[in-house]
Amino acid sequence: MRLLKQILSATVFCAVGLAFAGGAAASPAAPKEGAEYKALPAPQPTDTGKKVEVIEFFAYWCPHCHTFDPILSAWVKKQGDNIVFKRVHVPYNERLAPQQKLYYALESLGLADALQAKVLAALHGGGQRFTSDDEVFDWVAQNGVDRQKFIDAYRSFGVAGKVRRSSALMENYKVEYWPLIIVDGRWQASPSLTGEANKNLTTEAAQQQATTQVLDFLVAKAKAEKK
Repeated sequence: MRLLKQILSATVFCAVGLAFAGGAAASPAAPKEGAEYKALPAPQPTDTGKKVEVIEFFAYWCPHCHTFDPILSAWVKKQGDNIVFKRVHVPYNERLAPQQKLYYALESLGLADALQAKVLAALHGGGQRFTSDDEVFDWVAQNGVDRQKFIDAYRSFGVAGKVRRSSALMENYKVEYWPLIIVDGRWQASPSLTGEANKNLTTEAAQQQATTQVLDFLVAKAKAEKK
């Protein structure tokens, strides 16, 4: 029931969106806990050693995840060996379940990052819906993925396990909307938090870009504490 409430709450965040207009200003140099980022009530374990774990909770269908993706991807590339970046595709409903399985099947084949932008483009303006298994199978085959190998992964116990585990991760990390970033198993950051804390950031793009500054701060904070 609690997870259902989280998912229903997320519908409002993602479907309604951010109705802003105007210019942008820089995010504050020193993000404040409880404003630009929040501490998890119970830190979660990481297995990345001295590198900082960064997890994005996202959904292919989410328009805000789509617009945030190139900004976040550029930030991840800039961080390089400082971080270990992971994604969790959140569950939603049966109609959109093929999208979640698409992500985890691609991940199991080592193709998720390479095809991330293509999948998002196909959904957001490319005419694809990915609401059936066959539509997913046809699309991956058209984009250079071995069809049968993908189907085997899509229907595997491993992918089914990741789908189930995503619900538990949402509970553990207190995920109520997306995109949401977890840094070092301890802190939440997101464009929504950045925008709420900085009313002068009056466009979604400005909020998303400023969020990378918050992530810079949190990664540096985590690295300093690991020494």
